[in-house]
Amino acid sequence: MNVNADVVGSRFAPNLRDSTSTARKSRDKIFLLVLWFATLCAVLTLFFLILTTLLKGAGRLNLSLVTNFPSPFPEDAGIQSAIFGSLWVVITSGFASLFIGLGSAIYLEEFANSTSRITRLITLNIQTLAGVPSIVFGILGLAFVARGWLGWGFSVGTASAVLTMMVLPVVVVSSREALKAVPPSLREGSYALGATKWQTIRKQVIPAAVPGIATGSILGVSRALGESAPLILLGALAYVSSNPSGFGSDYTVLPLIIMKFTQDAQDEFRAVGAAAIIVLLVLLVSLNLLAIVIRDRSRKSW
Repeated sequence: MNVNADVVGSRFAPNLRDSTSTARKSRDKIFLLVLWFATLCAVLTLFFLILTTLLKGAGRLNLSLVTNFPSPFPEDAGIQSAIFGSLWVVITSGFASLFIGLGSAIYLEEFANSTSRITRLITLNIQTLAGVPSIVFGILGLAFVARGWLGWGFSVGTASAVLTMMVLPVVVVSSREALKAVPPSLREGSYALGATKWQTIRKQVIPAAVPGIATGSILGVSRALGESAPLILLGALAYVSSNPSGFGSDYTVLPLIIMKFTQDAQDEFRAVGAAAIIVLLVLLVSLNLLAIVIRDRSRKSW
Protein backbone atom coordinates (compact mmCIF):
# COMPACT_ATOMS: atom_id res chain seq x y z
CA MET A 1 0.00 0.00 0.00
CA ASN A 2 1.38 3.41 -1.01
CA VAL A 3 1.40 6.15 1.63
CA ASN A 4 1.37 9.78 0.73
CA ALA A 5 4.74 11.28 1.73
CA ASP A 6 3.22 14.71 2.35
CA VAL A 7 0.73 13.28 4.81
CA VAL A 8 3.44 11.39 6.67
CA GLY A 9 5.69 14.44 6.70
CA SER A 10 2.95 16.67 8.05
CA ARG A 11 2.10 14.09 10.71
CA PHE A 12 5.66 13.85 12.07
CA ALA A 13 6.81 17.44 11.42
CA PRO A 14 5.86 18.76 14.87
CA ASN A 15 8.15 16.18 16.49
CA LEU A 16 11.15 17.40 14.49
CA ARG A 17 11.05 20.97 15.75
CA ASP A 18 13.85 22.28 17.93
CA SER A 19 12.72 21.73 21.52
CA THR A 20 15.66 23.54 23.12
CA SER A 21 14.43 26.20 25.49
CA THR A 22 15.39 29.85 25.18
CA ALA A 23 17.15 29.76 28.56
CA ARG A 24 19.24 26.80 27.44
CA LYS A 25 20.27 28.62 24.25
CA SER A 26 21.21 31.69 26.27
CA ARG A 27 23.38 29.60 28.62
CA ASP A 28 25.07 27.98 25.64
CA LYS A 29 25.89 31.39 24.15
CA ILE A 30 27.23 32.66 27.46
CA PHE A 31 29.39 29.56 27.87
CA LEU A 32 30.73 29.97 24.33
CA LEU A 33 31.60 33.62 24.97
CA VAL A 34 33.38 32.74 28.22
CA LEU A 35 35.29 29.96 26.45
CA TRP A 36 36.43 32.29 23.66
CA PHE A 37 37.36 34.97 26.20
CA ALA A 38 39.45 32.52 28.25
CA THR A 39 41.17 31.25 25.10
CA LEU A 40 41.91 34.82 23.99
CA CYS A 41 43.38 35.66 27.41
CA ALA A 42 45.61 32.58 27.30
CA VAL A 43 46.82 33.33 23.76
CA LEU A 44 47.49 37.00 24.57
CA THR A 45 49.37 36.03 27.75
CA LEU A 46 51.52 33.57 25.83
CA PHE A 47 52.15 36.16 23.10
CA PHE A 48 53.13 38.77 25.70
CA LEU A 49 55.54 36.39 27.45
CA ILE A 50 57.20 35.35 24.18
CA LEU A 51 57.46 38.98 23.02
CA THR A 52 58.96 40.07 26.34
CA THR A 53 61.48 37.24 26.20
CA LEU A 54 62.45 38.07 22.62
CA LEU A 55 62.95 41.76 23.41
CA LYS A 56 64.98 40.98 26.53
CA GLY A 57 67.19 38.29 25.04
CA ALA A 58 67.66 39.59 21.51
CA GLY A 59 70.82 41.44 22.47
CA ARG A 60 72.55 38.22 23.58
CA LEU A 61 71.54 36.08 20.60
CA ASN A 62 74.97 35.68 19.08
CA LEU A 63 77.51 32.96 18.39
CA SER A 64 79.21 33.39 21.77
CA LEU A 65 75.99 32.34 23.50
CA VAL A 66 76.27 28.80 22.13
CA THR A 67 80.08 28.57 22.07
CA ASN A 68 80.92 29.87 25.56
CA PHE A 69 80.57 27.97 28.81
CA PRO A 70 78.77 29.35 31.89
CA SER A 71 80.81 32.07 33.57
CA PRO A 72 80.52 34.30 36.65
CA PHE A 73 80.84 37.24 34.26
CA PRO A 74 77.64 37.90 32.28
CA GLU A 75 79.44 39.21 29.21
CA ASP A 76 81.30 35.87 28.88
CA ALA A 77 78.46 33.55 29.92
CA GLY A 78 77.24 30.95 27.45
CA ILE A 79 75.20 27.75 27.31
CA GLN A 80 77.41 25.33 25.37
CA SER A 81 77.64 22.80 28.21
CA ALA A 82 73.86 22.97 28.70
CA ILE A 83 73.20 22.33 25.01
CA PHE A 84 75.52 19.32 24.90
CA GLY A 85 74.20 18.05 28.25
CA SER A 86 70.63 18.25 26.96
CA LEU A 87 71.62 16.43 23.77
CA TRP A 88 73.34 13.65 25.72
CA VAL A 89 70.41 13.14 28.08
CA VAL A 90 67.56 13.60 25.59
CA ILE A 91 69.01 11.55 22.71
CA THR A 92 69.91 8.67 25.04
CA SER A 93 66.50 8.64 26.71
CA GLY A 94 64.77 9.05 23.33
CA PHE A 95 66.39 6.01 21.75
CA ALA A 96 65.98 3.90 24.88
CA SER A 97 62.31 4.79 25.29
CA LEU A 98 61.65 4.21 21.57
CA PHE A 99 63.07 0.66 21.53
CA ILE A 100 61.62 -0.37 24.88
CA GLY A 101 58.29 1.35 24.27
CA LEU A 102 57.85 -0.02 20.75
CA GLY A 103 58.71 -3.55 21.90
CA SER A 104 56.23 -3.28 24.78
CA ALA A 105 53.52 -1.91 22.49
CA ILE A 106 54.02 -4.72 19.96
CA TYR A 107 53.80 -7.37 22.66
CA LEU A 108 50.72 -5.87 24.33
CA GLU A 109 48.88 -5.19 21.08
CA GLU A 110 49.86 -8.16 18.92
CA PHE A 111 50.82 -11.05 21.21
CA ALA A 112 49.35 -10.58 24.69
CA ASN A 113 45.88 -11.82 25.58
CA SER A 114 43.85 -8.63 25.95
CA THR A 115 41.32 -10.31 28.25
CA SER A 116 43.82 -11.58 30.81
CA ARG A 117 44.15 -9.87 34.17
CA ILE A 118 47.90 -9.38 33.81
CA THR A 119 47.51 -7.55 30.49
CA ARG A 120 44.76 -5.34 31.88
CA LEU A 121 46.86 -4.58 34.96
CA ILE A 122 49.89 -3.67 32.84
CA THR A 123 47.75 -1.44 30.60
CA LEU A 124 46.24 0.30 33.62
CA ASN A 125 49.67 0.93 35.14
CA ILE A 126 51.05 2.33 31.88
CA GLN A 127 48.11 4.69 31.45
CA THR A 128 48.46 5.81 35.06
CA LEU A 129 52.21 6.43 34.72
CA ALA A 130 51.61 8.54 31.61
CA GLY A 131 49.86 11.12 33.81
CA VAL A 132 52.21 11.06 36.80
CA PRO A 133 54.00 14.38 37.51
CA SER A 134 57.65 14.44 36.49
CA ILE A 135 58.88 15.18 40.01
CA VAL A 136 57.71 11.70 41.06
CA PHE A 137 60.11 10.13 38.54
CA GLY A 138 62.86 12.32 39.98
CA ILE A 139 62.16 10.97 43.46
CA LEU A 140 62.20 7.38 42.16
CA GLY A 141 65.45 8.03 40.30
CA LEU A 142 67.06 9.51 43.40
CA ALA A 143 65.96 6.56 45.54
CA PHE A 144 66.72 3.64 43.20
CA VAL A 145 69.04 4.83 40.41
CA ALA A 146 71.30 7.50 41.89
CA ARG A 147 71.58 6.12 45.44
CA GLY A 148 69.72 2.83 45.64
CA TRP A 149 70.24 -0.53 43.96
CA LEU A 150 72.07 0.81 40.91
CA GLY A 151 74.08 3.53 42.66
CA TRP A 152 75.01 5.39 39.48
CA GLY A 153 75.44 8.68 41.29
CA PHE A 154 74.53 12.08 39.89
CA SER A 155 75.57 11.60 36.31
CA VAL A 156 74.38 11.69 32.71
CA GLY A 157 73.44 8.00 32.89
CA THR A 158 71.17 8.58 35.89
CA ALA A 159 69.41 11.50 34.19
CA SER A 160 68.95 9.49 30.99
CA ALA A 161 67.48 6.54 32.89
CA VAL A 162 65.00 8.72 34.79
CA LEU A 163 63.89 10.62 31.69
CA THR A 164 63.48 7.27 29.92
CA MET A 165 61.12 6.15 32.69
CA MET A 166 59.22 9.42 32.35
CA VAL A 167 58.87 9.29 28.54
CA LEU A 168 58.31 5.53 28.25
CA PRO A 169 54.58 5.43 29.17
CA VAL A 170 53.79 8.12 26.58
CA VAL A 171 55.68 6.21 23.89
CA VAL A 172 53.96 2.92 24.78
CA VAL A 173 50.47 4.47 24.70
CA SER A 174 51.05 6.31 21.41
CA SER A 175 52.66 3.26 19.79
CA ARG A 176 49.77 1.01 20.83
CA GLU A 177 47.27 3.47 19.37
CA ALA A 178 49.28 3.61 16.14
CA LEU A 179 49.37 -0.19 15.88
CA LYS A 180 45.67 -0.40 16.70
CA ALA A 181 44.87 2.03 13.87
CA VAL A 182 46.32 -0.33 11.25
CA PRO A 183 43.31 -2.02 9.56
CA PRO A 184 42.89 -5.77 10.18
CA SER A 185 42.58 -6.36 6.44
CA LEU A 186 46.29 -5.59 6.06
CA ARG A 187 47.17 -8.36 8.49
CA GLU A 188 44.69 -10.77 6.94
CA GLY A 189 46.08 -10.13 3.46
CA SER A 190 49.60 -10.81 4.67
CA TYR A 191 48.52 -14.04 6.35
CA ALA A 192 46.70 -15.08 3.16
CA LEU A 193 49.95 -14.75 1.22
CA GLY A 194 51.70 -17.13 3.62
CA ALA A 195 53.56 -14.66 5.87
CA THR A 196 54.12 -15.56 9.50
CA LYS A 197 52.84 -13.35 12.31
CA TRP A 198 56.24 -11.80 12.97
CA GLN A 199 56.83 -11.17 9.27
CA THR A 200 53.43 -9.49 9.07
CA ILE A 201 54.22 -7.27 12.06
CA ARG A 202 57.73 -6.40 10.89
CA LYS A 203 57.02 -5.76 7.22
CA GLN A 204 53.40 -4.61 7.16
CA VAL A 205 52.09 -3.41 10.53
CA ILE A 206 55.08 -1.45 11.81
CA PRO A 207 55.72 0.45 8.53
CA ALA A 208 52.03 1.36 8.39
CA ALA A 209 52.13 2.60 12.00
CA VAL A 210 55.29 4.72 11.57
CA PRO A 211 53.45 8.11 11.55
CA GLY A 212 51.84 7.56 14.95
CA ILE A 213 54.93 5.94 16.48
CA ALA A 214 57.24 8.73 15.29
CA THR A 215 54.87 11.48 16.39
CA GLY A 216 54.47 10.03 19.89
CA SER A 217 58.20 9.46 20.29
CA ILE A 218 59.15 12.98 19.18
CA LEU A 219 56.56 14.57 21.45
CA GLY A 220 57.90 12.49 24.33
CA VAL A 221 61.44 13.68 23.58
CA SER A 222 60.14 17.27 23.48
CA ARG A 223 58.73 16.79 26.96
CA ALA A 224 62.05 15.43 28.19
CA LEU A 225 63.92 18.38 26.66
CA GLY A 226 61.86 20.90 28.58
CA GLU A 227 61.82 19.10 31.94
CA SER A 228 63.86 20.36 34.88
CA ALA A 229 62.00 19.18 37.99
CA PRO A 230 63.32 15.58 38.08
CA LEU A 231 66.86 16.66 37.20
CA ILE A 232 67.08 19.06 40.14
CA LEU A 233 66.81 16.04 42.44
CA LEU A 234 69.39 14.16 40.36
CA GLY A 235 72.25 16.59 40.92
CA ALA A 236 72.25 18.48 37.63
CA LEU A 237 74.52 21.47 38.17
CA ALA A 238 73.87 24.98 36.88
CA TYR A 239 77.51 25.87 36.22
CA VAL A 240 79.44 23.19 34.36
CA SER A 241 82.51 24.40 32.49
CA SER A 242 82.93 21.35 30.23
CA ASN A 243 80.82 19.18 27.98
CA PRO A 244 79.88 15.64 29.05
CA SER A 245 82.41 13.02 28.00
CA GLY A 246 80.44 9.93 28.99
CA PHE A 247 77.54 8.60 31.00
CA GLY A 248 79.46 9.11 34.24
CA SER A 249 80.15 12.81 33.67
CA ASP A 250 78.72 15.84 35.43
CA TYR A 251 76.15 17.65 33.37
CA THR A 252 73.72 20.51 33.11
CA VAL A 253 70.69 21.02 30.88
CA LEU A 254 69.01 24.03 29.31
CA PRO A 255 66.02 24.32 31.71
CA LEU A 256 68.31 24.36 34.75
CA ILE A 257 70.74 26.93 33.40
CA ILE A 258 67.77 29.07 32.34
CA MET A 259 66.41 28.90 35.88
CA LYS A 260 69.82 29.89 37.29
CA PHE A 261 70.30 32.85 34.96
CA THR A 262 66.76 34.22 35.29
CA GLN A 263 66.92 34.12 39.10
CA ASP A 264 70.16 36.12 39.20
CA ALA A 265 70.08 39.65 40.61
CA GLN A 266 72.00 41.14 37.66
CA ASP A 267 69.98 42.17 34.64
CA GLU A 268 72.83 41.04 32.34
CA PHE A 269 72.43 37.43 33.51
CA ARG A 270 68.66 37.69 33.05
CA ALA A 271 69.28 38.71 29.45
CA VAL A 272 71.43 35.60 28.99
CA GLY A 273 68.61 33.54 30.49
CA ALA A 274 66.10 35.09 28.09
CA ALA A 275 68.37 34.27 25.15
CA ALA A 276 68.67 30.69 26.41
CA ILE A 277 64.85 30.50 26.58
CA ILE A 278 64.72 31.50 22.91
CA VAL A 279 67.18 28.74 22.03
CA LEU A 280 65.11 26.19 23.96
CA LEU A 281 61.90 27.38 22.27
CA VAL A 282 63.52 27.03 18.85
CA LEU A 283 64.55 23.45 19.67
CA LEU A 284 61.08 22.56 20.97
CA VAL A 285 59.29 24.11 17.99
CA SER A 286 61.69 22.34 15.61
CA LEU A 287 60.97 18.97 17.20
CA ASN A 288 57.21 19.54 17.00
CA LEU A 289 57.47 20.64 13.38
CA LEU A 290 59.49 17.50 12.66
CA ALA A 291 56.72 15.41 14.20
CA ILE A 292 54.13 17.17 12.02
CA VAL A 293 56.20 16.67 8.85
CA ILE A 294 56.76 12.96 9.57
CA ARG A 295 53.08 12.49 10.32
CA ASP A 296 51.89 14.26 7.17
CA ARG A 297 54.39 12.66 4.80
CA SER A 298 53.87 9.15 6.16
CA ARG A 299 50.11 9.34 6.52
CA LYS A 300 48.13 6.72 4.63
CA SER A 301 44.42 6.57 3.97
CA TRP A 302 42.87 3.13 4.33
